[in-house]
Amino acid sequence: MRSILFIYFTLQLVIAQATAQSSTPDIQFSNHRWRPGYDTRKIGNTIIFQGNNKKRNYFEGWYFKMVSADGSAIMSVIPGIALSKDGKEQHAFVQVIDGKTAQTRYYSYPVEEFWFARDGFAVKVGNNYFSKDRISLDLKDDSTSLSGSVSMSNRVEYTTNDWINPGIMGWYRFVPFMECYHGVVSLTHNLSGTLTTNATTFDFTGGKGYIEKDWGSGMPSAWIWMQSNHFSNPTSSLMLSVATIPWLGSSFNGFLGFFYHEGTTYHFATYRRSKLKLEVIDDSRVQLKIVSRDHTLLIEAKSNNAGMLHAPVEGVMDRRIPESIDAEVKVTLLNRKGDVVVSDSSSVTGLEMVGDYRRLQQ
Repeated sequence: MRSILFIYFTLQLVIAQATAQSSTPDIQFSNHRWRPGYDTRKIGNTIIFQGNNKKRNYFEGWYFKMVSADGSAIMSVIPGIALSKDGKEQHAFVQVIDGKTAQTRYYSYPVEEFWFARDGFAVKVGNNYFSKDRISLDLKDDSTSLSGSVSMSNRVEYTTNDWINPGIMGWYRFVPFMECYHGVVSLTHNLSGTLTTNATTFDFTGGKGYIEKDWGSGMPSAWIWMQSNHFSNPTSSLMLSVATIPWLGSSFNGFLGFFYHEGTTYHFATYRRSKLKLEVIDDSRVQLKIVSRDHTLLIEAKSNNAGMLHAPVEGVMDRRIPESIDAEVKVTLLNRKGDVVVSDSSSVTGLEMVGDYRRLQQ
């Protein structure tokens, strides 16, 4: 059995690397799920739409976080698609959370108004456009509107020299029947452009952004997630996710993440045999210690204002989860000798503490 799994994963990795290197962005959109060669292409590029063959019990969403240069504006925008377990309820959506006011908005669209590019990462939801290089919004409901365009430049993509762990999930991304899969589109990048909501304009020029994604049938029953790339050192970026992971009738606690600093990505994950110790101080504060072969990462995080986001359960976006995107985090990176490599903090951090997260303590 192990030999069969090894051969399967190896073949998938070879295909993934080949298609990732050969594919080039082609902004020809389609809302037809079947595309010649698309199934092979998406193996090597998990940031593009993965759900082209899904008709039920499925969700997929991309998380765009934007912070202005002076920190006065913090906004996250989440486009995606949701298909219920029986396939009868299907829609596309765009969620918005204002990190300063903790206000959230959810804009729903017919599933036919979700379009995806044939090759590179680009999706459209109604009149709204999203790619790793630019977003353009034209959102309206009875009380609010949000419009404008923001461009991304100098993107830092998630890379690794370990051929068997090419993405943030490593070889776990090829394991079938998992509830949720995770990808990182950009660890950090620069922003340029403005968004206007009602009579207020937010200028993100000179600011910083981050992009990741999730797809599957639903989110875990419990998790802690944090992300920041707004440290005193402008090169630094952090993401960490700890979750209860169900699989084939059982479950286990796992984690994955990175700390990027001055051109070096430090990888931490269960599948990399890193060790994690989590302590929940109270309902808004956690402390973590992660030990890998060469480094130790110490994290203290504290939630502040939280907005309620829609999250999927069996493809239906009827779960509500709190997310603070003005949380505080302190990070200390130590080398094998215990010397401090980096010590920094941020007050512009995304933090989610969802479900019975105390069960994640270990």
